[in-house]
Amino acid sequence: MSDVLVIGAGVIGLTCGLALAEAGWRVRIVAQAFSPQTTSDVAAAVWYPYAAYPPERVLAWAERSYQRLQALLTRPETGVRMVWLRQLFADQAPPDWFHHGPYPVRRVPAAALPAGYSDGYELLVPLMETPLYMAYLQRRLQALGVTFRQGEVHALAELLAPGRIIVNATGLAARKLVGDETLYPIRGQVVRVEALPDLPYLIDDTDPVMPLYILPRRHDCILGGTAEVGDGDEAPRPATTATILQRCTRLAPALAHARVLEARVGLRPGRPAVRLEMEPTAVPDCAVIHVYGHGGAGFTLSWGCAEEVVALAGTTV
Repeated sequence: MSDVLVIGAGVIGLTCGLALAEAGWRVRIVAQAFSPQTTSDVAAAVWYPYAAYPPERVLAWAERSYQRLQALLTRPETGVRMVWLRQLFADQAPPDWFHHGPYPVRRVPAAALPAGYSDGYELLVPLMETPLYMAYLQRRLQALGVTFRQGEVHALAELLAPGRIIVNATGLAARKLVGDETLYPIRGQVVRVEALPDLPYLIDDTDPVMPLYILPRRHDCILGGTAEVGDGDEAPRPATTATILQRCTRLAPALAHARVLEARVGLRPGRPAVRLEMEPTAVPDCAVIHVYGHGGAGFTLSWGCAEEVVALAGTTV
C-alpha cells in the first residue's frame, strides 16, 4: 500500500492514524504538538455531539464512535468508561437526537430536578479520561510501527510525493495551512479540581456562551465552561474561573471546598460543516484527505470519521 502522512496529533489525527495502521497502511504522523500539549488534552472528552455540523453526518459518525468506544471498556488502561450523563433543561425541549441514539436514555424524575429546571434526561455514554486515552492511542500507534515527528508544516505542497496520501487533521490550524476562512475558534475554558466522592455527571447548555458541565474523573474533576465563538485567547481568565466555580457549585454544593488544580483553555475548531473529503493533486497517485472542523465533538466523532478516512484512502489504491 501507499504510505500515509497524517498531519496533526490531536484526537482526530491519532485516531485516523490508528485506523489506517490497523487497516494495513504505513503511517507516519507529524505535528507541531503532541499529547499532553494538544487542544484535545484540554477537552472534557465525554461522548456528546456538540457544536458540529451537519447533523445527519455528525450523528452517523457519533453512533459509530460510540460503538468503537464501547469495545474498549474491558481495557482499563484506555481510560474509557460509561457514565450516566444528566442533561438539564430550563425551558427548552431536548434535541431530537436524544431519543434516536445508540445509548439507553431515562428521564429525570421531576422531584429530582434542581430549582430553575423544567426537565432532564440521563444518557449512558462513554467518558474518555484524556491523560489515559491519548496515551493509549499513542502507545497503540507505536506498537503498530507508526512513527512520530514534531515539526510545523507550512504548506501541503512541500509534502506531496508520488504514491503518498496526506491526511490533514490540523484542526484550527487548517485555517492557515489550506486557507480555509470558514474555520473559527470556539474558546473553551475549563477548571480542573480535585476528585470528590459522589459528584454528578451533569451538563446544562442552556447558555450558548457558557455551557455548564461537571465531569468527574478518577483523579480529578473537569468543570466547565465556555463556548466563546471567534475568541482566540488561550490564556485562562480568573473572572471566568470564578464564574465557572460558582455556577457548578450551585448544582453540586460539595464543590464549594474543592481544591482548584488549574484552569485551562482549548480552542475548538468551529466550522459551518465538518470537512471530510478527498482532494486530488497533480502528483501521480497522491491525494489529500481533509478531516477537520469538528467543533466541540472531536472525541465523539473520532472513530466514525477515521473509518471514513480509511474508506477514502482505499479508493486511491
